Amino acid sequence: MKVLHQIDGSSGEGGGQILRTSLTMSMVTGIPVQIKNIRSGRNKPGLQNQHLACVHAAQAISKATVHGVKKNSQQLVFQPNAVEAGEYQFKIGTAGSTALVMQTVVPALMLAGKESILHFEGGTHNPWAPSFDFIANAYLPMLKRMGIDIEVKIDRYGFFPHGGGRWSAIIKAKTAMQRLEVLERGDLLSQEAVISASNIASHIPQREITALASLDWPKDAFKSEWVEAIGAGNIVSLRLFYQNCSEVIESIGRRGLRAEKVSMIAINLLQQYLSAKAPIGEYLADQLLLPMVIGHGGVFRTSNPSLHTLTNKKVIESFTDQIFLFNKIEKGIWEISL
Repeated sequence: MKVLHQIDGSSGEGGGQILRTSLTMSMVTGIPVQIKNIRSGRNKPGLQNQHLACVHAAQAISKATVHGVKKNSQQLVFQPNAVEAGEYQFKIGTAGSTALVMQTVVPALMLAGKESILHFEGGTHNPWAPSFDFIANAYLPMLKRMGIDIEVKIDRYGFFPHGGGRWSAIIKAKTAMQRLEVLERGDLLSQEAVISASNIASHIPQREITALASLDWPKDAFKSEWVEAIGAGNIVSLRLFYQNCSEVIESIGRRGLRAEKVSMIAINLLQQYLSAKAPIGEYLADQLLLPMVIGHGGVFRTSNPSLHTLTNKKVIESFTDQIFLFNKIEKGIWEISL
């Protein structure tokens, strides 16, 4: 047996991201890994349903031998075999994020050389993870710039806390991968504000759109849609499509939070992104490191790196001799390159 690569799950941000990135890098490099102190500083430490779903998904596509796969476990050993393209179904069983499961397995499957079809059931829109809309409109366009073509389709929304969402992704056979370069946003091509709702009072999305009037966007940029979901749910999604990148700003409605407040949260986050002047937003910056190290590297500019991004950098670099460079260009703008 190969020597196990050691990862301390309590370091840096100390959350589930360390687990997910370790699983991905283990599959990509073939290096078996032992992760200790998994989420040890959290209110509910160890592996929860969301994290178990990521482990099971990684195990399925790589036929891995795994030890410690049980709820609340703070230690895991993951020994992958070759990743196999194919058709897979991943069910979380809760409102846990299907997007995070997808981001765990996609970097490995995109190197498999053949098309893969993935089916997901679980949460699609919750406050602690990228939504399906973010994946479709911000993350995947960046992958396409790198030569990675993935099509997605949603059949049913899975709002927190009910979950029950259902969607699919087709990972096309990899062609020539390209180096990523995004140093400026470029021209603004279009913008839209999409209010998605299910099983709530009709006045709520109407009030949210009214509260968005301060954006001073064209009238046809605002859209309200009723979507299929098992439970009640609502999200305000502000989308900016530039020549070189796109950004999705979101605010999820919840019981006790006024409709106007939901919209105002989104507006404030949008203003933060616009004032930062960097093309790549905070969350997308974190998510681009894995495809960059697996592909042909690249360079992009973003706002001040988050602890999530710095932790992801450290975990990725521990598996490889490649080193990310973080350079401050000016106040509030950083350049990340590989």
